[in-house]
Amino acid sequence: MFSKKKKEIDEEYLKKGVAKVKDGDVEIAAKNQDTIEDKIVNSSTLRKYTELGKLMFGMLQDYRKGVYSSVPWFTIASIAFALLYVLNPLDLMPDFIPGLGYVDDFAILTVTLRFIETDLHKYLDWKLEEE
Repeated sequence: MFSKKKKEIDEEYLKKGVAKVKDGDVEIAAKNQDTIEDKIVNSSTLRKYTELGKLMFGMLQDYRKGVYSSVPWFTIASIAFALLYVLNPLDLMPDFIPGLGYVDDFAILTVTLRFIETDLHKYLDWKLEEE
């Protein structure tokens, strides 16, 4: 079962999900920041994403405010998709399954970060210049 689910979570899965993201989804992801951060911090599997998650939320918030606009929609949609995926407790591998429930969340975050890494670096550089 796990290997089948693992095969489903790849770049194509992410691209299909990102293509469905709308502005309202960005709002939902941004409004659920505390819940998503708690889920990431409280999971030993996802804990390494704590700082990256904060950076992703920062980019999302600055984009929504219109403060940071030099980011492609694909990046914003990817962040929204990944964060909403983590928020959803009944995704491909339900989060209540001990030991396995967060594996798919981890996979989605990993694939997303590969896609948006350059934009995150640009955002971080911009953020450091602003301070």
